[in-house]
Amino acid sequence: WTNVLVHLPACLPPAHMRSVFFRILMFSTLASRAKAFVSSHSSTAIRRTSRKMTSASHQFGDDEKYLFDLNGYIIVRGVLTPEDVKAANNAIDNHESDFVQRDAKELRNAKVGSPLYGTGPGRKDMGRVLEWGQESKVFKSILAHPKLVSYFHGLMGKGYRMDHLPFIIAQDEGGEGFQLHGGTIDCTSGEYNSYLAYTCHQGTVRNALLGVNVMLTDHNAGDGGFCVVNGSHKSNYKMPAKMVDGEKYQEFITQPVTKAGDVVLFSEGTVHGAMAWTPTDRQRRTCLYRFSPATNVYGRSYFGHEGGGWPTAMYEDLDEAQLSVLEPPYANRLDRPNILDDGSVEITTRNARKKAHDAAVFGTKYF
Repeated sequence: WTNVLVHLPACLPPAHMRSVFFRILMFSTLASRAKAFVSSHSSTAIRRTSRKMTSASHQFGDDEKYLFDLNGYIIVRGVLTPEDVKAANNAIDNHESDFVQRDAKELRNAKVGSPLYGTGPGRKDMGRVLEWGQESKVFKSILAHPKLVSYFHGLMGKGYRMDHLPFIIAQDEGGEGFQLHGGTIDCTSGEYNSYLAYTCHQGTVRNALLGVNVMLTDHNAGDGGFCVVNGSHKSNYKMPAKMVDGEKYQEFITQPVTKAGDVVLFSEGTVHGAMAWTPTDRQRRTCLYRFSPATNVYGRSYFGHEGGGWPTAMYEDLDEAQLSVLEPPYANRLDRPNILDDGSVEITTRNARKKAHDAAVFGTKYF
């Protein structure tokens, strides 16, 4: 593939048309394989890049598939370099005043007095991490990171999409964790959660919603933070009430040991939560994303603040692979961009005759 740089017009189309606009633009660049300069007055750009997406140590192969199916989560080691981690934490430091603390009773995440509650203040949350210009570079890299795409395809299929706005989670010493929640079978109600469900059919693994926890500080044994109940994504029953609050059967609740730069991929169908944070020498920091298969949807932020598209600043300085992950939910065969192994993007589509037929029948491009 030839490198292509497409500058977008300074005057973008209305918000409700923006997603369609980006798809048309991407399709035209793929078809022509040529350089197209629409305007030189915008800082927003789509960059065509060709890059080797995975190495042998970052493939979602048979071993990884078995371990994920066994446990409901998997740790991908060393996704971010030490320089990436430093840059991400520096960006957070620069926006520290944007943290919103969960101090109000209605916002607390754990039962008072339970092991998960902790002894100190509530958790801190910070959003808009993809809207910080150059400071967002590391956070945007997760959308189509070369060390993660193979996992994303194996766990959600091609055409996967970002479903929730990502955000930073921080806990100070003694900071509150989060009671256990989620599950293909809801751990509290015992009802089936189709929008969180884990499935495996004839060797094909799918997660209706995949949690992606990017670790920005070390999580040593006993530190606290993210925790899971191994194998609970395939449980058929609700959880004992006291286990939800960490008051019983603690031996079945696992806190994965991770280093800054590791990424924990977990099914939202796996019961998970967070333990109170115990270290005195560092704040816990992670950035939490959620992704879905092409046709699945839980959140509604992709509608945008004004009814169409994600917040405008998120689109700045994305390559086409990253941009494809911001597409709304629709089937692959309807001109959806799919990330290839070399990092380029291919538009998956129907034949021209079928498209013409639909236009004749419905009077619209898509049925």
